[in-house]
Amino acid sequence: MKYRRLGKSDIKVSEIGFGAWTIALDWWGKKISDDEAIKMLKKAYDLGINFYEMADMYGKGRSEKLVGQTFKDMRNEVVYSTKWGYDMYDAEQIGHNELPQKHDPEFLQFALKQSLERLQSDYIDVYSLHNPKMDAMQNDELFGALDDLVKKGTLRSHGVALGPAIGWKEEGIFSIENRNITCLQTVYNVLEQEPGRDLMSSAKENDVGIMVRVPDASGLLTGKVKADTKFDKNDHRSFRKEEFIREAMQKIDNMRPIADGKGWNITELAIKFILSQPQISVVLPTMVSVEELEMFASISDGNYLSPTESARLTEMYENNFYVKPIAG
Repeated sequence: MKYRRLGKSDIKVSEIGFGAWTIALDWWGKKISDDEAIKMLKKAYDLGINFYEMADMYGKGRSEKLVGQTFKDMRNEVVYSTKWGYDMYDAEQIGHNELPQKHDPEFLQFALKQSLERLQSDYIDVYSLHNPKMDAMQNDELFGALDDLVKKGTLRSHGVALGPAIGWKEEGIFSIENRNITCLQTVYNVLEQEPGRDLMSSAKENDVGIMVRVPDASGLLTGKVKADTKFDKNDHRSFRKEEFIREAMQKIDNMRPIADGKGWNITELAIKFILSQPQISVVLPTMVSVEELEMFASISDGNYLSPTESARLTEMYENNFYVKPIAG
């Protein structure tokens, strides 16, 4: 496992991180028991993964509780990254519908206290606003409070997690250029390179690290999703349209010669394409088994694409990988 600095901070993070939402929710087609979750977390650590990414709302605190329980006796050996801003305390989430947001200084203090208790820790390494909109980005009082928490040592750093879907470019660039954030989390993969490219350009100028989620395009780049795959309505990937999936299959076929030339499979090409870019601090694949942990961890080996090879994939992306768009 290779490690990188998280943006402008002195926090050293594994290139592959553990996205702990999968152990708290069944939104990826699999329900994971507490015992299995703890086994996965311990295995991740054994594989060199030190970065654990959570949110208070995942399973109403379940991801934080499981991570805190697993690593309470070795807290300083791991990096806790969690998110806040959804009012899960006074509202009930139905399906994948968004909860009301409260990105304000008062709720910040309340939510932080609850997360610290669940994590059994007196500090959090990375504390990120969860899917904030522009009004939160422009709240000087809020970001002043976050900076104060860093000065006190309760937070080692703070960041912004964009979402819920691809987009939010303006919010991301505003936070990079105007706020003292260490990192920015966004969707980015070889099939969906925007707005990640613009965000990375701004992040480079401001020494902000990028956390990448959905690096495998919801399973398309792992071979587990086929053109005829049907997702259950509770599956987080059910928003993917059939036309997008069918077109993606053709794009992947056109990428295979590059992967074959490197001796890699498509998953390796997809993750190594991301890790080839220095502004990336950590990649967060969706992992629901020990076998997937082992597979993704093995990709972090320092053997990545050259700038010329990366540029080739970017050029293909700009030309839709030479695939004729499929009408919806």
